[in-house]
Amino acid sequence: MKQIESIKEFGGWLNRYQHASACCRCSMTFSVYLPPRAAKEQVPVVYWLSGLTCTDDNVRSKAGAQRYASELGIALVMPDTSPRGDDVADEHDRYDLGKGAGFYVNATQQPWAANYQMYDYVTKELPELIEAELPVIPGLKSITGHSMGGHGALICALREKGAYRSVSAFAPICHPSVCGWGEGCFGAYLGNDPEAWQAYDATALIKAGAAEIPLFIDQGTSDEFLADQLYPQDLEAACRKTDFPLTLRMQEGYDHSYHFIATFIGEHLVYHAKALCK
Repeated sequence: MKQIESIKEFGGWLNRYQHASACCRCSMTFSVYLPPRAAKEQVPVVYWLSGLTCTDDNVRSKAGAQRYASELGIALVMPDTSPRGDDVADEHDRYDLGKGAGFYVNATQQPWAANYQMYDYVTKELPELIEAELPVIPGLKSITGHSMGGHGALICALREKGAYRSVSAFAPICHPSVCGWGEGCFGAYLGNDPEAWQAYDATALIKAGAAEIPLFIDQGTSDEFLADQLYPQDLEAACRKTDFPLTLRMQEGYDHSYHFIATFIGEHLVYHAKALCK
């Protein structure tokens, strides 16, 4: 774990690191914001998973999250969205498959399986590294994300029972098995059998009886991907049928961008801070 950047913000430090990932078999980059409180004591953590085409840089430069994290005394961990490097498989003509589109699954199909183990990376390897090297409270973490990263946050919380104190999402891909982005990535990474996709589909996991953890989701009504890619209505129907706790806020006029995220990120971090303080 090598620190490659450090910027002081709101009394704390926005740091960037690189390390050799055993899961992804390449060098991975991630950012961490440590609030002022971390200089004298361990703090809880909120993990942020980013969306298609993003790196760790998008959220740290556009969302305005560090101001709230500083005030709340929580660390933010912001991983990349996929493995990177010259030897990592990619589809150069597509933004929605390969580098930048890891989809937070463990790929089983070649050539992707060699590196695209993002589920294990964000749920196991990265938290273990963070807890071993930085002043955070072991095991005290929550998770959130946007779009593909919102999908990632939901499936991590639904699959890893008790691992996260809370989960939220901005415009998540709620039913990836039936949308173009999900079908393209799942087919490539997991194979052509849709049954294999269900383990990484939030709507399917809830239908199958996932352990309850309240879901907190913000979705813009003017989101350009709402109708064809996100399917919050499917998740809502599954939650209603199984009496699964869901707060779905349809935010009038907001789109899919970081303008939307920046508007509500403070409320999400307060939500997580309350759960982490318990």
